[in-house]
Amino acid sequence: MKFKTSKEPLSIFSYSSLTDIVMLLLIFFLLTSQFVIQTGVKVKLPGSKTNEPAQTSRLIVTITQAGAVYAGQDEVSIDLLPSKLSEMKANIQDDNLIIRADKSVPIELVIKVIDAAKLVNLSKFTIETEKETL
Repeated sequence: MKFKTSKEPLSIFSYSSLTDIVMLLLIFFLLTSQFVIQTGVKVKLPGSKTNEPAQTSRLIVTITQAGAVYAGQDEVSIDLLPSKLSEMKANIQDDNLIIRADKSVPIELVIKVIDAAKLVNLSKFTIETEKETL
């Protein structure tokens, strides 16, 4: 039995390996798109058993364990917070402020942030928490 060998390219292309790669990429992107990575400052949020999903907002004030206050990504002092919030409110056109305070932050500092927000006519506040496990 004699086998025929030729140096001609194959005229038939097998799509099976291509479809396997496409399916693996599709699964990879579907799985990784579900993980929401929060940018910004890392804080340990207080726990709550009745945690509800927060409304999406770009007006976020973060208070760290050390007492540093961040408006968005920028660190500001508590005295300059009203002017920074009014600037952010003018650019974003949103009136819901999300406060992300570390669980060890004194309540007095959270009240100061709320007062600063009220000075610039922000009427809605959300204190972000984590879901407690039972």
